Amino acid sequence: MRAPDKPGILVSLPLFLLIWAAFSVSMFAPATYGLIQGDIESGQSFLFAGSGGLVVITLIALARGGRTPRYGTLGQLLSLAGTFALLPVFLAVPFHDVLQSTRFFNVYFDMVSSITTTGANLFDDPSRLNNTLHLWRAQVGWMGGLLMWIAASAVLAPLSLGGFEITARGQPGRSAGGSTRTEGYEPRVRLLRITGTLAPVYIGLTVVVWLLLMTAGEKSLIGLSHAMSVMATSGISPVGGVQNGFSGQTGEIVLFLFMFFALSRLTFSNDTATTGFSRLDKDPEFRLGLLLVLGVPILLFIRHWLASFEVNAMENISLALHAFWGSMFTVMSFLTTTGFVSADWAEAQQWSGLGTPGLILMGLALIGGGVATTAGGVKLLRVYALYLNGYREIERLVHPSSVSGAIGGNKRIQRNGAFTAWIFFMLFALSLALVAVVLAALGVSFDQAMVLSVATLSTTGPLIDVAAETPIRLVELSDWTKGVLCAAMILGRLETLAIIALLTPDLWRR
Repeated sequence: MRAPDKPGILVSLPLFLLIWAAFSVSMFAPATYGLIQGDIESGQSFLFAGSGGLVVITLIALARGGRTPRYGTLGQLLSLAGTFALLPVFLAVPFHDVLQSTRFFNVYFDMVSSITTTGANLFDDPSRLNNTLHLWRAQVGWMGGLLMWIAASAVLAPLSLGGFEITARGQPGRSAGGSTRTEGYEPRVRLLRITGTLAPVYIGLTVVVWLLLMTAGEKSLIGLSHAMSVMATSGISPVGGVQNGFSGQTGEIVLFLFMFFALSRLTFSNDTATTGFSRLDKDPEFRLGLLLVLGVPILLFIRHWLASFEVNAMENISLALHAFWGSMFTVMSFLTTTGFVSADWAEAQQWSGLGTPGLILMGLALIGGGVATTAGGVKLLRVYALYLNGYREIERLVHPSSVSGAIGGNKRIQRNGAFTAWIFFMLFALSLALVAVVLAALGVSFDQAMVLSVATLSTTGPLIDVAAETPIRLVELSDWTKGVLCAAMILGRLETLAIIALLTPDLWRR
């Protein structure tokens, strides 16, 4: 039997090093931008950091050339965890060198927030950062979103994680065949192939959003940052949000339309679709997302409409329409865990004199977007599986002898899908309670601890500014509190089931 060919350098490198190389190359973008803008010091910092990273990775690649990887898909999952926890140390080096007005740990926190697409804003004053740093923050968040796009079908789907445990036959953390590892270097070949397929789509969509925003009157850097933030659902903005931009309502409409890509994987790819369920209009995630995007603003509109009787504001139809649009955009934004707030969001309060409870936005962020998208949260498919299970149980109360081959008659969700969804929901709830208790023990008030826990575990950082009665200043928190929030952001991005899968003995025995 002929011996298998030796893998190439790219295939033989661990996923963590490949991601490190990609981020090193990406540093040349802010370096070039800084040099063009005349910001020589910023450009040099990113240029030197990116070059140094490439030199180190090249030396490691030469040392590992021709070596067959020892770990399969679980090893790639471990690399993902290392990316979110360790890579921000490297990403923070040029950022800290340029800023020089804060401690390195604060910059590390900001980079963890960016790469996990959380978008928690440690620097609440946008003028504190120059344009090069604003571009870098948005770019890190954008690349973190691309990483999750690719990892969904290359890493999470084969292991039945990230929401795929609802539809796949394999147990969470194991492939459908029951094996926890793939022989040879096939997982890395699959990863490179999926990257070549999805990366052009992701880049192309971002460019389209950017061009449309600039056509609507947005400035170039702001438009690019908002385009990257919407595609990655990071909510990072160089001006403190879309309400402070220059594109107005037209720009919000553009962003609103492209947020649909975070509701369902089928909006941009059918690589993870179950056979016979590739139609978008039949996709339960997309339909449930539309129901929430339309239903919640209507309920808010009715609430404010009833309250408007008391303030005699019924005759202002224009203000009412602006209030409805502001509610729909903001609901869509927080459901997809982006966290942008419409400029018309305040119109609803002005129209009726009532404030909108932040608890509604927290609930939307907890639900989250679609499986295998850049959105965080529990995910729409898991919520749908629990709904079908509840509906089926009610049917059994009426017809105790009825028989159903699938949950609620839906063949897409496996027989144990609702049970697995319930397990994840309980793990998420326990994680939420644990993070809140630890934050409270560190001196954070109860209401702020709940907001911080939901914001980090659902990767919706702007909740910190919007959901609380008074915005929480992250820079004033202790280092221990920030460390807990970093762990919560990583946990929220990878999900609890993935962390548990990393504890399997099959990975550590090798």
